[in-house]
Amino acid sequence: MVLKYAALRCATALRLARNLSTSTTACFANTRALQFVPQVNRSPASPMRRTVTWLEALHAREEGRPASITSYAKGGDLNKPPEILKRSMDDSYTTISLPFKQDEWLLDAYVNSSGRLRIGQIFQDLDALAGVIAYKHCAPAEPTIVTASVDRISLLKRLTALEDIELSGNVTWTGRSSMEITIKARTVPDNDVFLTANFTFVARHPITGKSFPINELVPRNEAERQIFERAESYNAAKKKAAKTGGLLTSPPNAEEAEIIHAMWLRQRAYEDPTSGLELPADVIPMKDSMMHSTMLMQPQYRNRHSYMIFGGYLLRQTFELAYCCAAAFSHGQPHFISLDQTTFRSPVPVGSVLYLTATVAYTQHQPRSAAGSPAGTFVQVRVDSTVRDIDHGTAEDSGSFTYTYFVENKKVSVLPVSYAEAMEYLEGRRNAIESRSFGDALRGLEVLDSAVTE
Repeated sequence: MVLKYAALRCATALRLARNLSTSTTACFANTRALQFVPQVNRSPASPMRRTVTWLEALHAREEGRPASITSYAKGGDLNKPPEILKRSMDDSYTTISLPFKQDEWLLDAYVNSSGRLRIGQIFQDLDALAGVIAYKHCAPAEPTIVTASVDRISLLKRLTALEDIELSGNVTWTGRSSMEITIKARTVPDNDVFLTANFTFVARHPITGKSFPINELVPRNEAERQIFERAESYNAAKKKAAKTGGLLTSPPNAEEAEIIHAMWLRQRAYEDPTSGLELPADVIPMKDSMMHSTMLMQPQYRNRHSYMIFGGYLLRQTFELAYCCAAAFSHGQPHFISLDQTTFRSPVPVGSVLYLTATVAYTQHQPRSAAGSPAGTFVQVRVDSTVRDIDHGTAEDSGSFTYTYFVENKKVSVLPVSYAEAMEYLEGRRNAIESRSFGDALRGLEVLDSAVTE
């Protein structure tokens, strides 16, 4: 009986082995029939397209020569000032299409794990398109163009379905060497604008690195004049605020001092064992909201000028870390509202190590409105970025990014404990107030697209 059972097991094992051998052979045969497709796409042909490979740029740097070929590298007169031309808004007007309904693989690169639009991916396109617009405005000169700041990106309405999208924009204001660029994202074919973005770019001489005078923007009609004046007022206010230094040079005002004092009293009560008060579960100390990320900057994410990282990539990375921070803080699903004023303080070199720290800086509750808007909490997340060289010998503050999210049906509050955290809270509050004012100013300038395209 035992021998019969053993023989049966042996026969079964041989049959399984033969089946496995046959199926494995067929599997490898099918694998060999598949075609390997590298998961890297070539940059599209545009003014922002890289002009040299990374290896070429690396060799050029080792030899002490420019990596990119510009009109100056070709022998242009460095001492001759560039000719300043007059440009209209439609001279720089540019549009690109994202035909998601026609191209399922394009859509595949833009959806998140929930099947919705990946906003961080759109941020990369916004920054790249803004660069294209900046170069068109400066033509025929070829200065080095860099993103100085993102003044605001606002999501005007939440997309309920995945539609074809069109991004379009133009220069809306110019200074001597700086320019504001406004971009709108709309669904096609209903032409419904769901997102607006405002960038500030600056021009630098490609050899000396000094400020480079750019073409003058001339409004053609009343609508364009209002757009120009709004941008001019905003930039003047931004320069004034930069000179005053904010809370770094001036103490909080009377209203802010009262807010800080009230929060300090509440925090002391939570710590006092005789008060009978305990820290509620929905009140979270600011230090407990922090989240970190560390990344090595690879050449695949470099900008057009070869040696620095593309600003749109930094926007995507900081946005997604801020989203994770807001989600962990609220234990809910954050919905993006806006990216508030963001300044790129120093470039991020290829090969460096980027450290990101996300912190919930400010929260504000919203009750359910009579119009049916849901109750919830606005969560403002600040992402601070620091860049170090690979041997960690130096460290530079490369910028900060402020994102606002809304979490429905959640009432959570951030509690600053130290004086430094209280100042961060007040900065967040000021950002929220300024952000509302900026949005109101833009909504007051509803201009037909024909005003800048005809």
